Amino acid sequence: MYVIGERLNGMFKDVRKAIEGNDAGVIQELALKQLECGADALDLNVGPAKAEPVKTMMWLVETVREVTDAPLAVDSPKWAVQSEVVPKVPGKVIINSSKADPEELIKYVGLAVEHDAALVALTIDQQGVPSDTDKRVELGAQIGAMAMDGGLPMDRLFIDPIILPVNVAPKQPMHVLAAMQQLKMLSDPPPHLILGLSNVSQNCSNRSLINRIYLVMAMTAGLDAAIADPLDSDLMNAAITAELLQEKMIYCDSFLDAHRMRA
Repeated sequence: MYVIGERLNGMFKDVRKAIEGNDAGVIQELALKQLECGADALDLNVGPAKAEPVKTMMWLVETVREVTDAPLAVDSPKWAVQSEVVPKVPGKVIINSSKADPEELIKYVGLAVEHDAALVALTIDQQGVPSDTDKRVELGAQIGAMAMDGGLPMDRLFIDPIILPVNVAPKQPMHVLAAMQQLKMLSDPPPHLILGLSNVSQNCSNRSLINRIYLVMAMTAGLDAAIADPLDSDLMNAAITAELLQEKMIYCDSFLDAHRMRA
């Protein structure tokens, strides 16, 4: 499971305050803490913190790069941010994200190819988030075809079938699972499948429990990446255990420690 740490996001009060105050220490501590807890990459999202998203995103990138060379996901829906920031990110970069609209997607695929980046692409079009499985698969297939035509290798494409909060869209979790099972058969090798995991429990009680159970369910349907909270040790332990039960690692009594020692 490829975990992209979600905590460097201006939607969180502590991060928003740090961004507004240019407090590099808070940002760097959160970056290192997420990596220590098992994150493979770090998502950077300025949120609503400032009116200058390009400048603020570059500050985040530079601040985090002072303490780690881990892959960084530039998380913004704005083309102006992605096109300005991605070429300037030292090291590995993930573009997060593009929608499935062809005119938008082709630009993002080109940006990813040009700068040797990975791309997260959402199964969203001008009609919004699909309400069923079939539309998600249709958009995912469109994304995969355009990525291949544009020269982006499947191992650098992450398709996000979009999970909505279970308290307002109770049918969606199962639609997403069904879509992932089909999306894994798009190509050989297949694209990665990713979710913004915490969205499933937004404004719910027992958020950690909902996230944890859905993560395991999604992994059995083909999910191999998630934007999630690596500071949630129960969540990370569930992911490691699910990989054990999927025979992606060999059992030993200390399998949790053994997994963490691989890095």
